[in-house]
Amino acid sequence: MTTRHTTSLLRSTFAAAAIALMLPATPAMAQQKFVTIGTGGVTGVYYAAGGAICRLMNKDRAKHGIRCSVESTGGSVFNINTIRAGELDFGVAQSDWQYHAYNGTKVFEKDGKFTDLRAVFSIHAEPFTVLARKEANIKQFTDFKGKRFNVGNPGSGTRASLDELLSAMKWTLADFGLASELKADEQGAALCDNKIDGFFYGVGHPSAAIQDPITTCGAKLVPLTGPAVDSLVAKYPFYAKVAIPGGMYAGNPDATQTYGVLASFVTSSKVSDDVVYQLCKAVFDNFDDFKKLHPAFVNLDPKQMIKDGLSAPLHPGAIKFYKEKGWM
Repeated sequence: MTTRHTTSLLRSTFAAAAIALMLPATPAMAQQKFVTIGTGGVTGVYYAAGGAICRLMNKDRAKHGIRCSVESTGGSVFNINTIRAGELDFGVAQSDWQYHAYNGTKVFEKDGKFTDLRAVFSIHAEPFTVLARKEANIKQFTDFKGKRFNVGNPGSGTRASLDELLSAMKWTLADFGLASELKADEQGAALCDNKIDGFFYGVGHPSAAIQDPITTCGAKLVPLTGPAVDSLVAKYPFYAKVAIPGGMYAGNPDATQTYGVLASFVTSSKVSDDVVYQLCKAVFDNFDDFKKLHPAFVNLDPKQMIKDGLSAPLHPGAIKFYKEKGWM
């Protein structure tokens, strides 16, 4: 090939590239939006819920141009703070921490009210679950005095809820022989390895994080009842007494009485109405598929999900979808 031919070919290639750059982007290119959902530990229901929602959203990506990804995080409090900082679009959060964030109370007091926090829907109930090593001979929560107990990682809703329970009991972390701060996906193995005698975890059931130590080393569920629990349930609208059904886990034939919250799905008023609308559409237009994605979702009812456990205002994008469905 001559030099002239090469120069001519290069010129036409550059010209074609320049024209391509000047042409308007195709709709898919122009509208591609990326959203991220903050969840919790990889063994918990939050991660499963976030993954399920992203899968349903990404199924119709060609239509709406939104690509959804899921992130394993420290949990409720972390997710809310990260949404506030504009680094996450959505997150799963316990109903109590949604309430405290919007009202600027408890761990959110320092930063003040998060008035841009918006609710999307609630998901499953989350009983506060206490598991004990079989050999520790624990019958009730107060038996953990002086024992090795995992209080949960700072930044998780579980840890903040336990702090609240201890305060109502007039206990401090010093009442435990050891107060470890392991993450949710580390505590089951620590229990079976005899590093801790028990742990407290807010989680939907059935959960692999509870099932594994029960199967591996015969761990036992411990009821969470008494005057401190009664006072918390009476005081706060986001708490309710619940039971973990008997027979759900091997060696635990009787229902375990406890109390708990709802898992809720939250965002910020700064996230566009269209993105929130498309997310609601992905979940509720494929609701039977969504319910099959985790056993904790089996009994979900859309009409309850759009009002129960929500203390921040609903996002306008969610309201638009629910009105179209005739639910509001």
